[in-house]
Amino acid sequence: MTVILEVDAGVGTIRLDRPKMNAIDSGLQEKLRQAAAEVSARADVRAVVVWGGPKVFAAGADIKEMQRMSYEDMAAYSHHLQGALTDVARIPKPVVAAVNGYALGGGCELALCADIRIAGEDAQLGQPEILLGLIPGAGGTQRLARLVGPARAKDLIFTGRTVGAREALDIGLVDRVVPAEDAYPQARAWAERLARGPAQALRAAKEAIDTGLETDLASGLALERSLFAGLFATADRTEGMRSFVAEGPGKAVFG
Repeated sequence: MTVILEVDAGVGTIRLDRPKMNAIDSGLQEKLRQAAAEVSARADVRAVVVWGGPKVFAAGADIKEMQRMSYEDMAAYSHHLQGALTDVARIPKPVVAAVNGYALGGGCELALCADIRIAGEDAQLGQPEILLGLIPGAGGTQRLARLVGPARAKDLIFTGRTVGAREALDIGLVDRVVPAEDAYPQARAWAERLARGPAQALRAAKEAIDTGLETDLASGLALERSLFAGLFATADRTEGMRSFVAEGPGKAVFG
């Protein structure tokens, strides 16, 4: 088994389990797609953690597998690889990546698919594809530039250099740096907090932000307006406003 899904207390943990380095081969890609589909559909999963284990997040794509491929093979392979990671990015629930050790190439691109990244002090992130005569092919040129800006993305992608957790935090590649042994517990705590929140409102917020970034301001505002109004037909809004009026802010309990 290359991907393990565990569900507890409203949190689904998608754990990569392909020793030693969690290289992302075709089989792992398919398992990622299946796990993303399952957590998206399950009502008992309200937030998600993506983790590679305590030693390594994912050291990249499986170069030995890719080396054997022709141009024609790679055209199909890259489509599948991008699709697998995009399925993770489109999980309609809050997703946090807990990053220990190497998150390189496809591993870094997988972390970019999360809504927030919590890195252990041992984390090393980068897009070293240029050193193979390639460019990132699983979303790195697009998601990285949107996250840290084009100049910083070009620095990482053009040079292929690896950055430690502290520099990753400084440039906005990760959102929090913690002791290595705390990366998963803190990611899980973040997910558990949101798992107790209003699922429909969180889903709408994620859609508004992610889709809005891909379009112009006027279209983004129209989407926000539509989602905002739609939430008035949900139990989340009913409970949230009832609790606010009766008990004050921050007391609502969502089902």
